[in-house]
Amino acid sequence: MNDLHATIRTRLQSAVAVVLGDGYADTDPMLRPSANPKFGDYQANLAMALGKAVGRPPRELAEAVVGALDGSGWLGSAAVAGPGFINLTLADDALGSAAADALADARLGVAAATAAEHVVVDYCGTNVAKEMLVWHLRSTIIGDAVVRVLEFLGHRVTRQNHLGDWGTQFGMLIEYLSDLDAGPDLEIGDLNGLYKRAKQRFDEDEDFALRSRRRVVALQAGDPATRARWTQLVEASVEHFNEICGRLGVKLTPADIRGESAYNDRLGPTVDALAEAGLLQESEGAGVVYPEGFVDQDGEPMAMIVRKSDGGYLYATTDLAAARFRAEELGADRMVYVTDARQSQHFGMVFATVRAMGWGAGVRMEHVAFGTVLGPDRRPYKTRSGESIRLADVLDEAIERAGRVIAEKNPGLDAAEKAAVAEAVGIGSVKYADLSNDRIKDYVFDYERMLSLEGNTAPYLLYSYTRVRSIFRKGGVDFASFASDGVSVGESAERGLALLLLGFPEAVGSVAETLEPHRLCNYLYEVATRTHRFIEQCPVLKAPDDATRDARLGLCALAARTLERGLGLLGIGVVPRM
Repeated sequence: MNDLHATIRTRLQSAVAVVLGDGYADTDPMLRPSANPKFGDYQANLAMALGKAVGRPPRELAEAVVGALDGSGWLGSAAVAGPGFINLTLADDALGSAAADALADARLGVAAATAAEHVVVDYCGTNVAKEMLVWHLRSTIIGDAVVRVLEFLGHRVTRQNHLGDWGTQFGMLIEYLSDLDAGPDLEIGDLNGLYKRAKQRFDEDEDFALRSRRRVVALQAGDPATRARWTQLVEASVEHFNEICGRLGVKLTPADIRGESAYNDRLGPTVDALAEAGLLQESEGAGVVYPEGFVDQDGEPMAMIVRKSDGGYLYATTDLAAARFRAEELGADRMVYVTDARQSQHFGMVFATVRAMGWGAGVRMEHVAFGTVLGPDRRPYKTRSGESIRLADVLDEAIERAGRVIAEKNPGLDAAEKAAVAEAVGIGSVKYADLSNDRIKDYVFDYERMLSLEGNTAPYLLYSYTRVRSIFRKGGVDFASFASDGVSVGESAERGLALLLLGFPEAVGSVAETLEPHRLCNYLYEVATRTHRFIEQCPVLKAPDDATRDARLGLCALAARTLERGLGLLGIGVVPRM
């Protein structure tokens, strides 16, 4: 019985069908873990809404469903409470057996999706000639967590880093490099201030500005010398992105880059298709579309510009071309865009236009919006001088601070292990602090809080994992190969933890559906908290007998493996000790 929750749900639906007929076999039983153990392990709240729909008193309907319920193999007791709540208590042997099944399963009871989809996930989205800054963090790691969860569930995921590698600014950058006679071996340090210096000269030097505009034309026309400079910029930038993504442990690679330049030849045909469909209109010489459902504060239709009055194209044009490519040529069933919440209206208009054009009919398009990383002053996180903070510097400081904490807590670690643990904890803390927040909200970047061993933090979860590993070391038991015929659920702390661990499939599934990683973080935090409670209330190595000891080791192993797998789905690695 790998998925006990699914079994209970199915049995409740069958009971409803017995009571009301097969037409109600798909009724949502509204099953959830009980908030209070005295009311049982699960509660089904189907009777209230269903009773009203079929014209029967909810309590009477609930009693009829309980009477028709097949409890063989799993049910300890069932009772109706209040106006029609169905309280369910699992049989001890069923709960212990289900936990043992999950422990023996490499996927911890998580079944692959019954209908696998091809999901295209657009994330990271950095710009050429600009180093990754702290505000690039959110798109990169939220996107990575989404990718990992979807892939784990068996979906085919195509990662897309929509690199900002095209546009009028490149004429300015290439002309500046040419004036400098920059060599072929640009380093990211050279690029860091390149844009600022080039922009300043563009604003102050009319001759340079004119030559920069001509460079744009040369770039678009494929001039070899200009394209060579452009390639130089792109390659130097990609090398930096790859280094940072490697440090973050995200799955993006250079092979996942499909920048704006990849759609250059598709922009004209995209606008032509809009014209042929009757969606393109003219406004002050520009080509615009008016996506359905978007109006301004005066109630007037809002325009999305797809071709400027001078014939140039915009981000909207590129995003339309990219969406069409992903739907029609990549064959996406679902398209996910992980970007700043301030782009919500933009993507809403793009999605509405794609649907109006019929590109990839039936494709789900979703904007995974996120808030801003704030500093202690609750303003966008920057240096005291007002400069945006380099992501590399953030990671360096997190590792350095984690190293100090590790050295203080466990001075016995050798230098190599201390360095490895500091990097895992430092990087993991930065990522978890972001992912554990509801992504749509802003959050304050605080090293002390994210590196704390208390509260919903990576160090707390990692410590919970290492605490279990230490029990196995002290007991002389090999953690990696440990298996158990049964898991102990006799004590309330054991039972509560076992029930929670069996909820791992639902926690993972909720992230796949909502694309909200904080749901998994909250679940793992509860696992860590209850694991500590269990260890403190139920002696493991000093259990009263060998059978109880092994059964409690089984529960410990399931908790640790759940933490390891769950953190892995967030892109965070565990360490055996810290």
